[in-house]
Amino acid sequence: MTILIVDDESLTREGLIASVDWTSLGIDEIYQADDGQSGLAMAKEHQPDIVLCDIRMPRMTGIEMLEQIEGFQPDVVAIFMSGYSDKEYLKAAIQLKAINYIEKPIEILEMQQTLQKAVEQCARQRLLRNSEGQMDSQTAAQLAYRFTMPYAAHKGPIEGLVRQYHANNGKQKFKYITTFIVKLQSVPEDPQILKEIEEALQGYLLPMHLNVIYTEKRVYHIIFHVFGELTPNEGTRTMIAEQIAKLFRGCGAFYIAVGDTVEGIANVYHSYESAVIYLQDSFFFEPGKILTRQTIEECKDIDQSKVKDAIAKIKSAVEDKGEEATISLLEKIPELFIGRRGLLQNQAKAIYYELFLNLYNVRVAKQMIPDFALENQENIMDIMDNCFSYMQMHRILVEKTEAYFADIKENSSENPTVSIIREFIASNYGDANLSVKSISEYANLSVSYACTLFKNETGTTLNQYITDFRMRKAKQLLADPRNKVNEVSERIGYNDGNYFAKSFRKFTGLSPSEYREQVIRT
Repeated sequence: MTILIVDDESLTREGLIASVDWTSLGIDEIYQADDGQSGLAMAKEHQPDIVLCDIRMPRMTGIEMLEQIEGFQPDVVAIFMSGYSDKEYLKAAIQLKAINYIEKPIEILEMQQTLQKAVEQCARQRLLRNSEGQMDSQTAAQLAYRFTMPYAAHKGPIEGLVRQYHANNGKQKFKYITTFIVKLQSVPEDPQILKEIEEALQGYLLPMHLNVIYTEKRVYHIIFHVFGELTPNEGTRTMIAEQIAKLFRGCGAFYIAVGDTVEGIANVYHSYESAVIYLQDSFFFEPGKILTRQTIEECKDIDQSKVKDAIAKIKSAVEDKGEEATISLLEKIPELFIGRRGLLQNQAKAIYYELFLNLYNVRVAKQMIPDFALENQENIMDIMDNCFSYMQMHRILVEKTEAYFADIKENSSENPTVSIIREFIASNYGDANLSVKSISEYANLSVSYACTLFKNETGTTLNQYITDFRMRKAKQLLADPRNKVNEVSERIGYNDGNYFAKSFRKFTGLSPSEYREQVIRT
């Protein structure tokens, strides 16, 4: 598989080439270009599978370059990078089949995960091309994809594909069209499933004198264009959406957005665009929700002053008012978010980031044993990124809050000396000289008494607890590909890398490198 990296900053290109594990991704050829025009020339010469490009570049922007590349290579998978938060560029990126939009400075873990999605998309597209032997299926897929682009800018290719489609399916007229978008949390393992769903949906629509073509976009978005010579009323559109929901029920969590019905191929993009807009609010509903214009218009706006006040009260309660008061406040906060509009998904995640970070800070202030899931900014952001819905994010916060208070209760009932020992290990696990002897001296105990006390109170030996603590820390550090294995070994107190690898395999069943590859793949 091949990739073209286009960026006018040589340090960015060279840094990516040096930092990303290309071999594990299956990418064996890397090409570079320093601006949009050079990138276009390289793409014509090498036909890369993936294009990773900056948006703002001299002579030609990344958006303009990708639009031209798609003209001769429609299956290219695109990833955009930018140091700017420009809504117009983001909107343009949506119109292209961008796998992701990555802000600079680039996080290598995020880039590695995004590239993995791009590789998967390329593989899926190859399977799709190989499995679709008939020309009309290929034409339908290409036309469905073109319908997700503005008609004025793509009039020629769209009309050509429509003529070709009519040549194979003469009676199927694109008079009234409605776009349905399915947003999946995860891609079905078997790519044939989507084809089977399309065929089942076609069978459902035939008695209504309706037809469907579909395409995939940005890996997790499946787009169905339902069309016919009669205008489907609201009840019919709802029935179709419910049927699509039934067909996807075994594919994990999802949302469905129903675009506005339009007349004529010149307006299909407007149906698609309206569905994209409705999908932006999906985060604030439970998965499985069908989103329409009416659904969104009936939503009340989020009262941001109430949200701000609630967050302040929760942070205060965690620190001063105890579990009952905190959980009571947490139980009320979803009503400020669920089914609301006026707040972007990332804004809601930023608000919850404050609450997760507050839990971590309170633990530090009270010298408690850290919750490894909240140990640093990267871990908390991983929680945010992996949340498909608001309620999923909220439930994790409640769980972490309950765990915090449970640890407080455990610490309050725990032998004070054992608590002192735990805190000392948490502060000094990176010291290669940490030992039962140094711990005993810190606690002002004999070695034998310290070992006996800790084993009786916790059920585990001091040495085993130290090892387990270090291994859990190693797992967290290895999840970030920027940390080299030998650096991780040193940071958790192992001078001998081979001994660390042996201990890690005993703890996890995997070598440090194998564990890292497994985490990155998932």
